[in-house]
Amino acid sequence: MSFMVDDLKSVACSTIDRCATELNAIGRAIWNSPEIGNEEREAHRILTSFFKANGFDDVDEQFVLDTAFRAKGGRGEGPNVAIICEYDALPDIGHACGHNLIAQAGAAAGIAVKAVLDKNPHLNARLTILGTPAEESSGGKIDLIKAGVFDDVDAAMMVHPNSFSSTTADFLSIHELLVTFTGKAAHAAAFPWEGVNALDAAVTAYNGLSMLRQQMKPTWRAHGIFTEGGIRPNIIPHRSQLNFYLRAPNDKELDVLIKKSINVFEASARAHGCTVKIEDISHFSNLLRNSTLMGSYAVNAKSIGMEMDIKDGSKPAGSTDMGNVSYSTPSMHPMFSIGNAAKHTRAFAGLANTEHAYERTLIAAKAMAMTAIDVLTNSTMRDSVKADFKAQLDEARA
Repeated sequence: MSFMVDDLKSVACSTIDRCATELNAIGRAIWNSPEIGNEEREAHRILTSFFKANGFDDVDEQFVLDTAFRAKGGRGEGPNVAIICEYDALPDIGHACGHNLIAQAGAAAGIAVKAVLDKNPHLNARLTILGTPAEESSGGKIDLIKAGVFDDVDAAMMVHPNSFSSTTADFLSIHELLVTFTGKAAHAAAFPWEGVNALDAAVTAYNGLSMLRQQMKPTWRAHGIFTEGGIRPNIIPHRSQLNFYLRAPNDKELDVLIKKSINVFEASARAHGCTVKIEDISHFSNLLRNSTLMGSYAVNAKSIGMEMDIKDGSKPAGSTDMGNVSYSTPSMHPMFSIGNAAKHTRAFAGLANTEHAYERTLIAAKAMAMTAIDVLTNSTMRDSVKADFKAQLDEARA
């Protein structure tokens, strides 16, 4: 069996090598046309056209969301692996999170696993490719979860570029709030006492959150911006608005931080005589790293020359809607290094369009394809994946 699996992995890797030029072109084309969440029409077109051109007969081009898609391969009712593509960019700074490379990796692993299944019709196994929009904003994967897309998936996987390679990087729970204060406008010079200053309420709230940090755990995060603050200096602002991200290592701790923050917002409104509206915009859960999947990926990556730089989970890596997926199906989300720059910076955006980055992406894609093959061909491994998943859910919900 191990010899046969090695042969299957060889087919997967050679498929990626053979298509390297075309796959690199996908990463480059998406980088050159950055699109923010739910507006990724060119990236969507590039990817769906690629999968149709490479033998995926079942491609749903408008799947749940306008810029989401699903491509299916394989046969029967056997195990099902989902390989995930992201392709949204950040406002102003483009692909500073490297989602063009995530799309490239998903395309590469997708055609690699499909080639294996096509050449081995005795394998009763299924492949699902998912294009998931808006990871940087609303979280397209959440919509797919609600639609039941992951209900029959045995393992969901993607890879993400970073400044380091790791299977143990932490991803925090995050909750986004939009906080709107409403007061009363007045002439700021002639009759300021008749006004109710909504901007003052927002400033008090912002400073209150800053002072709350003394009572926050070191692993908690609170960061926000003013999105509205008035019209002109000579008008008492009748409306102001804050947009805040709150983060914690898991949903339980995040619930505590959310309640503390809401207390600050409400107290600030009362202090200035304003009303306040607090809207829940989005919620990403922390990532439950499936140790069996991550272990398989690490072994496969090492076999083709990729070592893990970070092994102890000591570098938090932001938040992702893949965390929500990890609560619905066993998941992996390893990082691969493309160079020494922090994500969400112009420097990282530059790295994401280099030959080095494209080469590293295809190595990570090979490791992901090889891990998918492990899942699809090894029932003992699938049992271990399920056991890990159950244990993680039990601990998270205890």
